[in-house]
Amino acid sequence: MKHSYISFSAIHAVCCAALLLAAQGKLLLAQQPPQPPPPSQALTSNQLDDLVAPIALYPDPLVSQTLVASTYPLEIVEVSQWLQRNPGLTGAALTQAAQQQNWDPSIQALVVFPDLVKRLNQDITWTTNLGNAFLGQQAEVMAAVQRMRLKAQQAGKLATTPQQTVTDSNESGQPVIEIEPANPQVIYLPQYDPAYIWGASLYYPYANWFYPGAYFGFGIGIPMGAYFGGGWGGWGGWGWQAGWGGGNIFVNNNFIHRYNFNSRGLGSLNGRSDWTHNASHREGVPYSTAALSNRYRGTARQNLQSRGSTGQAQTRGAGSRSGAEERMGNRQIAPSRPSASRSAFGGVREGGGARMQSDHGFSSLGPSRSGGFSGGGGFRGGGGGGHGGGRR
Repeated sequence: MKHSYISFSAIHAVCCAALLLAAQGKLLLAQQPPQPPPPSQALTSNQLDDLVAPIALYPDPLVSQTLVASTYPLEIVEVSQWLQRNPGLTGAALTQAAQQQNWDPSIQALVVFPDLVKRLNQDITWTTNLGNAFLGQQAEVMAAVQRMRLKAQQAGKLATTPQQTVTDSNESGQPVIEIEPANPQVIYLPQYDPAYIWGASLYYPYANWFYPGAYFGFGIGIPMGAYFGGGWGGWGGWGWQAGWGGGNIFVNNNFIHRYNFNSRGLGSLNGRSDWTHNASHREGVPYSTAALSNRYRGTARQNLQSRGSTGQAQTRGAGSRSGAEERMGNRQIAPSRPSASRSAFGGVREGGGARMQSDHGFSSLGPSRSGGFSGGGGFRGGGGGGHGGGRR
């Protein structure tokens, strides 16, 4: 009897130890930060929710423009470099100088939001992946923004403030949460940690930005009249608008034409039209799937041929390139400063590598979660992955 009792105790102890180790293993596994899936893999709803979280609470005009701009990551790097080289440009002079740059209109108009440019450039891998998801799963990305807004609203962390108006509406029979600037003349860029709003990311890593802490706040108000003059008519006339019910983005062609932004690729210079990706502004960055690459490759070649002669001969005005800068295709890229963090696209080698890998469906960005150029103000590159707490 004594021998049997000892054997049972030993077996019991071994089982308890195994269960404890298994529980610890699950705990350690849960503590590991989520990793993005391969670039060619479609994202699940949960992954899309985490992916869009850093921008989901931006006002509708900025969400729309950011999604479009993220499909042109090389130009986001370029506009970041350009702003750093031209710190003295402000107000209407800044907007007019941006009009002379050979960028997509969504990038040209980003100069009005330098803090947003810094954020998008600081984790260019995340930005590129956002653009890839938007190109391949546009309606699903738009739906993810709405899901995250609803969760934030239900948690009491999204409401009307002096800076923004939050409205519950309905589009095409679907409930929609709209966020618009409270003042038609001023916009505020929200500042918030996604982990504070929704808990730690579980399925896709948040953008690798420096987050200001457990709160929701706003940056300094941006007066649009200072950049666009007295003809600014309010946010209803902004260049990019969300069609939540249809899961798409509308382009206000009047806005682009009125402010002399690049109109090449627009179906019309008047009215409103569905946004379509202009592949000529994607140069050097591979698409995430063969289907997207095949869809846009022919358009890119055609657009580049028509732009080549005029783009190379164009005078850049206040933001002109220097002779020491490098050329990537029909693009000129400023060399990286030795002391600055190199962008994923910061030079001819990176761009060439991106083109070489595009036929194989690989991303040229590698495993690094950082990239772009650091700069003062706004959000700075840093943590953003190790947030405590679970999904709220």
